[in-house]
Amino acid sequence: METQAAALRPSLHSSLPWIQIPENHLVSLLPKIRSRTRVSLRIHSSSSQALLSKRNIQCRSSIERRDRQGVSDVEEEKPKPKLRRKNLAVFVSGGGSNFRSIYEATLDGSVHGDVVVLVTSKHDSGGAEYARDKRIPVVVFPRRKDGQDVFFDRRSCLPKSHIEHHPSLLPAFGGKGYYGMKVHKAVIASGARYSGPTIHYVDEQYDTGRILAQRVVPVLANDTAEELAARVLHEEHKLYVEVAAALCEERITWREDGVPLIRSKENPNDLF
Repeated sequence: METQAAALRPSLHSSLPWIQIPENHLVSLLPKIRSRTRVSLRIHSSSSQALLSKRNIQCRSSIERRDRQGVSDVEEEKPKPKLRRKNLAVFVSGGGSNFRSIYEATLDGSVHGDVVVLVTSKHDSGGAEYARDKRIPVVVFPRRKDGQDVFFDRRSCLPKSHIEHHPSLLPAFGGKGYYGMKVHKAVIASGARYSGPTIHYVDEQYDTGRILAQRVVPVLANDTAEELAARVLHEEHKLYVEVAAALCEERITWREDGVPLIRSKENPNDLF
């Protein structure tokens, strides 16, 4: 697990470069964030939006008539409520290349949200250094003495707001022990012709959460694990941004059997 993203409600702004969470406080992380940092709410307004709220401007044809009571024959359309930007917490354990892709997408408008905190188990990780450089608050959650990552309690991730990635097409080559280059070596050794990144919801187990999105990457005949990993990561960056955008725009819907689907931004009737 290199990067995970979660949608938060309150906006977090802290002047602290990072926050150290004691090792013996192995409790749910997000409540800790709320209680240990200053919380404020940013309100984004637009002068054009304010103008439209005061005056309902519509184009009407010359043949449109009004009755004696002044009621239009055409029912006036109500303006759609403006979608609020979502706040994102990103969890990293390494260089944070997916985190950088998501953060840059929030700046260029591809993702309708803001990265308000980065959580890591390594205070000197590449992701943490990048976040500090961008003045994003960093929360450091140390490893346990047995070496396990415990940034967050997976039991707190059940409310369908936490997602993470895996560098294979789950459920293949997933589970405990399958991470990093081990995944790509196993894919090549198996003779599989395709691999690719998976974005899925977090649950109590490793790599078993509901699959949200996947991208197919061909495995070439003479691939090395490093070559395959580079191609999968390239697609992973793009897929993570697409999923983060759908999450922030509330375009994720759930099938009756519990499978999450993403609505197309261009055509809401199309699901994938």
